[in-house]
Amino acid sequence: MKDLYNQDYIVTGICADGYARVIGASTRNLTQKMLEIHNTSPVASAALGRLLTGAVLMSSQLKNDTDSITLQIKCNGPIGGLIAVSDAHGNVRGYCQNPHVDLPLRESDGKLDVSGAVGVGVLNVMKDLGLKEPYNGTVELLTGEIAEDLSYYLISSEQVPSVVALGVLVIPSDAPCGYEIAAAGGYMIQLMPGAPESLIDALEQRVAGFLPVTMMLNAGATITEVCEDLLRGLDFQVQQEIPCGYNCNCSKERMEKALVSIGKAELTAIADEDHGAEIVCHFCNTRYRFEEADLRKMLE
Repeated sequence: MKDLYNQDYIVTGICADGYARVIGASTRNLTQKMLEIHNTSPVASAALGRLLTGAVLMSSQLKNDTDSITLQIKCNGPIGGLIAVSDAHGNVRGYCQNPHVDLPLRESDGKLDVSGAVGVGVLNVMKDLGLKEPYNGTVELLTGEIAEDLSYYLISSEQVPSVVALGVLVIPSDAPCGYEIAAAGGYMIQLMPGAPESLIDALEQRVAGFLPVTMMLNAGATITEVCEDLLRGLDFQVQQEIPCGYNCNCSKERMEKALVSIGKAELTAIADEDHGAEIVCHFCNTRYRFEEADLRKMLE
């Protein structure tokens, strides 16, 4: 178990006599990997890192190996939009339109201005559960801070009263970009049917008076210990702990299918004019090169 605590992982459990479901995730390593892949600025690292963590938390409720959840933020802020995709095993990937967005720290508290980078927009949640059509839900962004927006989505679209906390701690370092991820993670607490109305108020008060999750993780606590401390006296019981990480499922075969899908006429034009094609995966920046002979073979 100690090995698990040294890497990113998801913890799930219950508390308050089973009236509340608890999900926590430690995501420092996957957020650092995201930073290195996309060369994200500090504020973009914080924004996309929070969204990746939110996707990991919500994916823990997926039941089948082929299920996935996509969180997409469409916004008018300088970050230009963000997307995160996670599967039932905590494999998450994502990107933002403008990874190099740079904003001054907030004057009010000196923290990264995530809401300023995001601006006004909507949060779209798509769940692919293997059905004929995926489930789609959309809400307007409440704050642009992402945690509050996910809480609002869960309450308004899925009618599940929820408390969500997300955090990414970016610190100066001797890395080429000049900074790194010191800690990242979050937790989500959801009321189950029949829960007393007073419970959500009590949980909201606890979260409001609780230390930031990244402060505790950076001090050496595991996400399980963070949840135990937050829910002390509410009989928190761990049900499962599983690893999670930043993993892209792209492949040359998938990219070939994408090329074929553009149609024979356009594929022929690419072969005749460009004599080849190169496709770059948005999620991991892997480049796939197709020579003219490869394109001709697809056309056959």
